[in-house]
Amino acid sequence: MKQFLTPSRCLMSASVLAAALLLSACGSTSNARYYTLSGPAANAFATASTAPVFIELAPVAVPERLARPQMVLTKPGGQSAELELLEQYRWTSSFENEMRDALSAGITNRLGAVDVSKSGRSQGQTVWRVAVQLRQFDAIENTGVGAAFSWTARRSDTGANAACQWSGSEPVGAGMDALAQGAQRITDRAAQKIASHLAALATNPASPCPR
Repeated sequence: MKQFLTPSRCLMSASVLAAALLLSACGSTSNARYYTLSGPAANAFATASTAPVFIELAPVAVPERLARPQMVLTKPGGQSAELELLEQYRWTSSFENEMRDALSAGITNRLGAVDVSKSGRSQGQTVWRVAVQLRQFDAIENTGVGAAFSWTARRSDTGANAACQWSGSEPVGAGMDALAQGAQRITDRAAQKIASHLAALATNPASPCPR
Protein backbone atom coordinates (compact mmCIF):
# COMPACT_ATOMS: atom_id res chain seq x y z
CA MET A 1 0.00 0.00 0.00
CA LYS A 2 1.35 3.43 -0.95
CA GLN A 3 1.79 5.98 1.79
CA PHE A 4 1.21 9.67 1.18
CA LEU A 5 2.43 12.57 3.26
CA THR A 6 -0.36 14.77 4.49
CA PRO A 7 0.27 18.53 4.62
CA SER A 8 0.85 18.33 8.37
CA ARG A 9 3.41 15.56 7.90
CA CYS A 10 5.11 17.55 5.14
CA LEU A 11 5.41 20.52 7.48
CA MET A 12 6.76 18.27 10.22
CA SER A 13 9.33 16.76 7.86
CA ALA A 14 10.42 20.23 6.73
CA SER A 15 10.76 21.35 10.34
CA VAL A 16 12.86 18.31 11.23
CA LEU A 17 15.10 18.92 8.22
CA ALA A 18 15.52 22.61 9.08
CA ALA A 19 16.40 21.72 12.66
CA ALA A 20 18.95 19.18 11.48
CA LEU A 21 20.58 21.69 9.16
CA LEU A 22 20.69 24.29 11.95
CA LEU A 23 22.32 21.84 14.35
CA SER A 24 24.81 20.90 11.67
CA ALA A 25 25.70 24.55 11.06
CA CYS A 26 26.11 25.21 14.77
CA GLY A 27 28.25 22.13 15.15
CA SER A 28 30.61 23.34 12.42
CA THR A 29 31.78 26.29 14.57
CA SER A 30 31.01 25.21 18.15
CA ASN A 31 34.37 23.43 18.37
CA ALA A 32 36.29 25.97 16.30
CA ARG A 33 39.67 27.23 17.44
CA TYR A 34 40.41 30.94 17.10
CA TYR A 35 43.73 32.66 16.40
CA THR A 36 45.04 36.22 16.19
CA LEU A 37 47.66 37.83 13.97
CA SER A 38 48.64 40.24 16.75
CA GLY A 39 51.74 38.95 18.53
CA PRO A 40 53.73 40.21 21.53
CA ALA A 41 54.41 43.96 21.59
CA ALA A 42 57.56 44.96 19.75
CA ASN A 43 60.27 47.14 21.28
CA ALA A 44 59.91 50.82 20.44
CA PHE A 45 62.50 52.62 18.32
CA ALA A 46 61.52 56.03 19.71
CA THR A 47 62.92 57.56 22.92
CA ALA A 48 61.06 59.58 25.50
CA SER A 49 62.42 62.82 24.03
CA THR A 50 61.32 62.06 20.49
CA ALA A 51 58.43 64.17 19.18
CA PRO A 52 55.22 62.15 18.91
CA VAL A 53 54.52 60.44 15.59
CA PHE A 54 51.02 60.17 14.17
CA ILE A 55 50.00 57.66 11.53
CA GLU A 56 46.71 57.01 9.79
CA LEU A 57 46.61 53.39 8.67
CA ALA A 58 43.95 52.70 6.06
CA PRO A 59 42.09 49.36 5.94
CA VAL A 60 44.45 46.76 4.49
CA ALA A 61 43.62 45.61 0.97
CA VAL A 62 43.72 41.81 0.81
CA PRO A 63 42.80 39.33 -1.95
CA GLU A 64 39.06 38.65 -1.86
CA ARG A 65 39.60 34.93 -1.25
CA LEU A 66 41.25 35.78 2.10
CA ALA A 67 38.63 38.30 3.27
CA ARG A 68 36.94 35.95 5.71
CA PRO A 69 37.48 34.69 9.27
CA GLN A 70 38.27 31.12 8.21
CA MET A 71 41.90 30.17 7.67
CA VAL A 72 42.71 29.54 4.02
CA LEU A 73 45.48 27.06 3.22
CA THR A 74 47.49 26.70 0.04
CA LYS A 75 48.35 23.24 -1.25
CA PRO A 76 52.06 22.38 -0.91
CA GLY A 77 54.42 22.31 -3.84
CA GLY A 78 52.63 24.92 -5.93
CA GLN A 79 51.22 22.17 -8.12
CA SER A 80 47.55 22.80 -7.44
CA ALA A 81 45.22 25.79 -7.74
CA GLU A 82 43.03 24.31 -5.00
CA LEU A 83 42.70 26.15 -1.69
CA GLU A 84 41.43 24.69 1.57
CA LEU A 85 38.94 26.67 3.64
CA LEU A 86 39.04 25.59 7.28
CA GLU A 87 35.79 26.00 9.20
CA GLN A 88 37.29 24.73 12.46
CA TYR A 89 40.31 27.06 12.44
CA ARG A 90 39.49 30.76 12.34
CA TRP A 91 40.90 34.21 12.95
CA THR A 92 39.19 36.14 15.75
CA SER A 93 37.81 38.55 13.13
CA SER A 94 37.85 38.80 9.37
CA PHE A 95 41.39 38.34 8.07
CA GLU A 96 41.76 41.89 6.72
CA ASN A 97 40.74 43.33 10.11
CA GLU A 98 43.21 41.05 11.89
CA MET A 99 45.93 42.15 9.48
CA ARG A 100 45.22 45.84 9.98
CA ASP A 101 45.16 45.55 13.78
CA ALA A 102 48.41 43.58 13.82
CA LEU A 103 50.21 46.01 11.51
CA SER A 104 48.91 49.02 13.46
CA ALA A 105 50.15 47.56 16.75
CA GLY A 106 53.50 46.60 15.29
CA ILE A 107 54.11 50.01 13.72
CA THR A 108 52.91 52.15 16.63
CA ASN A 109 54.76 50.09 19.26
CA ARG A 110 58.03 50.44 17.38
CA LEU A 111 57.69 54.17 16.72
CA GLY A 112 55.96 55.16 19.93
CA ALA A 113 53.28 56.46 17.56
CA VAL A 114 49.54 57.02 17.68
CA ASP A 115 47.22 55.60 15.04
CA VAL A 116 44.77 58.46 14.58
CA SER A 117 42.48 56.33 12.43
CA LYS A 118 41.38 54.85 15.76
CA SER A 119 41.83 57.74 18.20
CA GLY A 120 40.88 60.65 15.96
CA ARG A 121 43.03 63.44 14.56
CA SER A 122 43.54 66.92 16.02
CA GLN A 123 43.72 70.03 13.89
CA GLY A 124 47.24 70.79 12.74
CA GLN A 125 48.73 67.39 13.46
CA THR A 126 51.27 66.13 10.95
CA VAL A 127 50.20 62.63 9.99
CA TRP A 128 51.74 59.91 7.90
CA ARG A 129 48.93 58.33 5.89
CA VAL A 130 49.83 54.71 5.24
CA ALA A 131 48.02 52.39 2.84
CA VAL A 132 49.02 48.72 2.80
CA GLN A 133 48.19 46.05 0.26
CA LEU A 134 48.70 42.36 0.92
CA ARG A 135 49.54 41.11 -2.55
CA GLN A 136 50.16 37.48 -1.66
CA PHE A 137 49.65 35.25 1.36
CA ASP A 138 50.31 31.52 1.21
CA ALA A 139 49.89 29.43 4.34
CA ILE A 140 51.03 25.81 3.90
CA GLU A 141 50.42 23.51 6.85
CA ASN A 142 53.55 21.92 8.36
CA THR A 143 55.71 23.92 5.93
CA GLY A 144 55.61 27.70 6.12
CA VAL A 145 53.94 31.04 5.47
CA GLY A 146 54.93 33.37 2.64
CA ALA A 147 53.62 36.91 2.10
CA ALA A 148 54.19 39.91 -0.15
CA PHE A 149 53.27 43.44 0.95
CA SER A 150 53.32 46.84 -0.70
CA TRP A 151 52.62 50.18 0.93
CA THR A 152 52.52 53.90 0.33
CA ALA A 153 53.25 56.60 2.89
CA ARG A 154 52.23 60.23 2.44
CA ARG A 155 52.91 63.12 4.80
CA SER A 156 49.87 65.30 5.39
CA ASP A 157 51.63 68.68 5.67
CA THR A 158 54.08 68.52 2.76
CA GLY A 159 52.46 65.92 0.54
CA ALA A 160 55.77 64.03 0.37
CA ASN A 161 55.12 60.42 -0.47
CA ALA A 162 56.96 57.16 -1.00
CA ALA A 163 56.07 53.64 -2.05
CA CYS A 164 57.73 50.35 -1.12
CA GLN A 165 57.21 46.63 -1.27
CA TRP A 166 58.57 43.72 0.68
CA SER A 167 58.14 39.96 0.69
CA GLY A 168 59.31 37.23 3.01
CA SER A 169 58.62 33.77 4.35
CA GLU A 170 58.57 32.00 7.69
CA PRO A 171 59.12 28.26 8.18
CA VAL A 172 56.71 26.59 10.59
CA GLY A 173 56.52 23.34 12.50
CA ALA A 174 53.72 20.83 12.61
CA GLY A 175 50.13 21.80 13.40
CA MET A 176 47.84 24.78 13.12
CA ASP A 177 49.25 26.54 16.20
CA ALA A 178 52.64 26.66 14.52
CA LEU A 179 51.07 27.92 11.29
CA ALA A 180 49.24 30.74 13.09
CA GLN A 181 52.46 31.74 14.87
CA GLY A 182 54.25 31.80 11.52
CA ALA A 183 51.54 34.12 10.20
CA GLN A 184 52.09 36.35 13.24
CA ARG A 185 55.83 36.49 12.61
CA ILE A 186 55.57 37.37 8.91
CA THR A 187 53.01 40.10 9.70
CA ASP A 188 55.23 41.52 12.43
CA ARG A 189 58.20 41.55 10.07
CA ALA A 190 56.11 43.57 7.61
CA ALA A 191 55.19 46.00 10.42
CA GLN A 192 58.89 46.34 11.27
CA LYS A 193 59.74 47.18 7.64
CA ILE A 194 56.99 49.80 7.42
CA ALA A 195 57.99 51.33 10.78
CA SER A 196 61.66 51.56 9.81
CA HIS A 197 60.66 53.15 6.51
CA LEU A 198 58.57 55.81 8.26
CA ALA A 199 61.40 56.49 10.72
CA ALA A 200 63.81 56.97 7.83
CA LEU A 201 61.42 59.21 5.89
CA ALA A 202 61.10 61.50 8.91
CA THR A 203 64.77 62.47 8.52
CA ASN A 204 65.25 61.94 4.79
CA PRO A 205 62.29 62.06 2.37
CA ALA A 206 64.44 60.27 -0.23
CA SER A 207 65.20 57.29 2.00
CA PRO A 208 65.29 53.98 0.11
CA CYS A 209 62.91 51.14 0.87
CA PRO A 210 63.99 48.74 3.60
CA ARG A 211 65.47 45.45 2.48
